Amino acid sequence: MEYRYLGNSGLKISEIAYGNWLTHGSQVEADAAKACVRAALDHGISTFDTADVYANTAAESVLGEALEGERRESLEILTKVYWPTGPKGHNDSGLSAKHIRESIDGSLTRLRTDYVDLYQAHRFDTETPLEETMQAFADVVRSGKALYIGVSEWTADQIREGQALAQQLGIRLVSSQPQYSMLWRVIEDEVVPTCEELGLSQIVWSPIAQGILTGKYLPGQAPPAGSRATHEEAGQAIEGRVTNDALLTAVQGLRPIAEELDLSMAQLAVAWVLQNDNVAAAIIGASRPEQVEENVVASGVRLEPAVLTRIDEALGEHVERDPQKTAKQAPRTRPS
Repeated sequence: MEYRYLGNSGLKISEIAYGNWLTHGSQVEADAAKACVRAALDHGISTFDTADVYANTAAESVLGEALEGERRESLEILTKVYWPTGPKGHNDSGLSAKHIRESIDGSLTRLRTDYVDLYQAHRFDTETPLEETMQAFADVVRSGKALYIGVSEWTADQIREGQALAQQLGIRLVSSQPQYSMLWRVIEDEVVPTCEELGLSQIVWSPIAQGILTGKYLPGQAPPAGSRATHEEAGQAIEGRVTNDALLTAVQGLRPIAEELDLSMAQLAVAWVLQNDNVAAAIIGASRPEQVEENVVASGVRLEPAVLTRIDEALGEHVERDPQKTAKQAPRTRPS
């Protein structure tokens, strides 16, 4: 496993991070989840990403139990705040000072730790003054409950404004957590250059495009039994992709490239996002320890420019690059 600095901070994280969105507390039983975490630790993953909203707080609890007994100083534990949790009352979402203060305490209790290494704004809150949000995050840092602050799925302009306010308060944003993969490159034109300028790194989610880039979804065939596409909640995110035969055919064009490099298609996809110098880590998920063992092989893989060109040619028009997609997919109002 290789490790990279997070933004302009002195914190190093494993370039492959373990995330438990749609797995712990929902898709995967606790014993299987613990086995996956054990596999991650055994293969050098030190960075674990979760959020209070995952499985309505259950994912944090499962992760906290799975990591109990590990040397805390050897781990980087990341979580997020924004989406509704608990009974989902009128103040149980967003980035208000009240919700941030209550949410960090809940997350620490569930994760069985005194602090998190990175606390992230899971989306931009259009209904709370940004000054209030950044002051609340500064208070979290000063109280010792989080060491660093980051954001997730913010636009370049939002990141710029947030960083300016953070610096006035004596803290800094160090990370952005967007979706990023061979198929979804909307951060490349605006978010990445802005983050490079302002000292943030990307911690990217869905590097294998919710499983599409593994090649297991074949054109003209039903999704494999037990795959994410057949899961009631997880399948909604990729419903249009698993029925797009043209896309699935293009993805199969990656198979010979992966085989020539002695990589699986999943390993190739994870390695691809790590070629971006602004990416500090790629988040992987797993329902079985073998999936962790497969994906960690991508750490340290270097892809030659000719390989990157062949990937672009194989995927062609199926690559999404529009930077406006980040804003278009963001919530317009605070969810309830």
